[in-house]
Amino acid sequence: MSQLKVELVAADRKVWEGEARQVSARTVDGELGILPGHTPLLGVLVTGEVRIESTSGDKHVATVDGGFLSVDHDHVTIVAEAVDASGISA
Repeated sequence: MSQLKVELVAADRKVWEGEARQVSARTVDGELGILPGHTPLLGVLVTGEVRIESTSGDKHVATVDGGFLSVDHDHVTIVAEAVDASGISA
């Protein structure tokens, strides 16, 4: 089964890294859902939630203050100035 490699990074730390089935985030163009095999993309994030469903089925939610999201060859990188990671388990 295909999976995504995901990195969620704040300006001062790596917040979460792991493998995921799906990533959802809100961009300036609207809600974006990313699954394995997604075409390469660079999106500008708006303030809101980033939702990550890990391959184990765990759901992680973080609030970002904007930033960007990059997708390339099933590797998703999310970068934000500030991240509230209280909804992300270790």
